[in-house]
Amino acid sequence: MLTDPAARKAVERKAAFARRAAAHSAAASQAGAAQLLAYLAPFQGRPISGYMPIRTEIDPRPAMAQMARFGPVGVPVVLGEGLALEFRRWEVDAPMVTGPFGAEVPAMADLVIPDLIVLPLVAFDRSGRRLGYGGGFYDRTLELLRTSRPVVAVGFAFSAQQADDLPVEATDQPLDAVVTELGVITF
Repeated sequence: MLTDPAARKAVERKAAFARRAAAHSAAASQAGAAQLLAYLAPFQGRPISGYMPIRTEIDPRPAMAQMARFGPVGVPVVLGEGLALEFRRWEVDAPMVTGPFGAEVPAMADLVIPDLIVLPLVAFDRSGRRLGYGGGFYDRTLELLRTSRPVVAVGFAFSAQQADDLPVEATDQPLDAVVTELGVITF
């Protein structure tokens, strides 16, 4: 049994990528977006952030499009290794460019400071832990934002991405909730 959190994360990440790929479907993504929109309803008019899906990530854009009708919606932009993310304002018809890691980002740098961040993930567990791609961008960003005010972190995933017990490191920021195609899990 592996005791090193980084080594355990690598093993968990590989298994979770396979589960996510198997769960990926338009129907599940659509059901997830409906659940996400219902969860986001109390935040209508407040600044939030979603993300532009890559690979087999569940797609939050339908919920983001509805929320953008009432308030600013940002998407994360990677500024560099070891740095926090910035969030640029996104709209359905906003001009986009390809950013780091292949995700589309708004061409214009109209910045948003979100009260709620919808995060993609590779795996999650029932304790509010999230396993991402390993770059630490969201952890650094949440830590920075949470020093000045409460910021809600919501994982968005297929239910198949749930793991039993993910390893945790001191720098990992907890989730407040996870939304899947089957419903909402709060922590």
